[in-house]
Amino acid sequence: MNMKCMEYVARTMPFAVRRTVKWGDCDPAGVVYTATFADYVIAAAEAFYAQLLGEGSQHAKDRHGFGTPSRALTFDFRRSLRPDDEFEIEVRVGEIRSRSYELLMRGVDLRGEDVFIACLTPICVARGERRGIEIPAIFRQALQAYRDQCGQPSA
Repeated sequence: MNMKCMEYVARTMPFAVRRTVKWGDCDPAGVVYTATFADYVIAAAEAFYAQLLGEGSQHAKDRHGFGTPSRALTFDFRRSLRPDDEFEIEVRVGEIRSRSYELLMRGVDLRGEDVFIACLTPICVARGERRGIEIPAIFRQALQAYRDQCGQPSA
């Protein structure tokens, strides 16, 4: 039996997740629901955090006492996806502010053609309080180091 993994880390520098579109991700016309793209981006962000922090993202955030709810999420859609299509989401770090930061994501098909460009802007909050806090030093340093290693993202 040939079982295919539907989502996995394709590379760590720059960080990228490869996904296969599931039939349930699509509307009756056979294209991915718009809202499902948000799920794809959030899942890629969580995998990125795990890579960045060296353990499961929620465990790491619990240990350091912060959460990262979304403050903003924008998309520029370039083409549709259908069931069984494979694509990658590359994650870059954009601006790092005092409490929030940008994750610049580019979805590309296996030919390298853009599927979408997204910008996820999380804000750091005190775990359990939902009160905005400064980005914890350990996380800020990890974001900055990754951004420095990747260089400037291409738009």
